[in-house]
Amino acid sequence: MHTNYIIRPETKTDCRAVENLIRESFWNVYRPGCSEHYVIHVLRDDPAFVKELDFVMEKDGELIGQNMFMKTVIEADDGRTVDVLTMGPICITPALKRKGWGKILLDYSLEKAAQMGFGAVLFEGNIAFYGKSGFDYASRFGIRYHDLPEGADASFFLCRELVRGYLDGVTGVYQTPKGYYVDDADVEAFDRDFPPKQKLKLPGQLFS
Repeated sequence: MHTNYIIRPETKTDCRAVENLIRESFWNVYRPGCSEHYVIHVLRDDPAFVKELDFVMEKDGELIGQNMFMKTVIEADDGRTVDVLTMGPICITPALKRKGWGKILLDYSLEKAAQMGFGAVLFEGNIAFYGKSGFDYASRFGIRYHDLPEGADASFFLCRELVRGYLDGVTGVYQTPKGYYVDDADVEAFDRDFPPKQKLKLPGQLFS
C-alpha cells in the first residue's frame, strides 16, 4: 500500500539530500558514475527552471523521490516557437524502485504542471514506464529531437500533452535546455564532495 507519504516543494535545506538521492539512484545506470546530481545543482539557478514544479517525495519522514521541470521550446517548421516543458532528473530511491512510487510522483507533478497552464511535456525516457502516465512517442506528434540524424531511433523521445490538442498542427524540432549539458570536469569536481563510490562499466549503459 502506498501510504504515509507526502509530496511537497523542494526547499533550500533539501538541496544536498536531494543531490545525494539522485546520485544514489543514477550511479552506474546510464554511464560509469553519473552526472545527474550535478545537473540539478546547476539547473536550480537556470532561468528556465520552474521553481513551482520542483518536488520531493517523503515516506515516513524519509526523502524517497524527486522530480523537476524546465521550460523549453519546439522550433516549429512554420516559424513559430511553441512553449513546452521538459522534465527531470526524476528518481526514486533505489530500494523502492519498481514499486509504484515513481508513477505516483510523476502523475502528481504532471497534474500540477497542467494546473499551471503548461501545454505539453517532452523528454527522454522509457515508454514502458512513462506510457502508463499518458506519454507517447514524440514522433507521433510530429516532433523531432534536435541533432538526431533522419531515420535514427527516436523511441527514447517521449511527449505528453497536458492540454488536449495543444500540439495539433505543430511539427518541428524540440530543443533540450542548454543547462542539461554539463562539462565532465565540472561533474568530477562536484562529485568529490560526496562519499566515494566506484564507477563501473556495466552492460546496457548508454554512455561509456
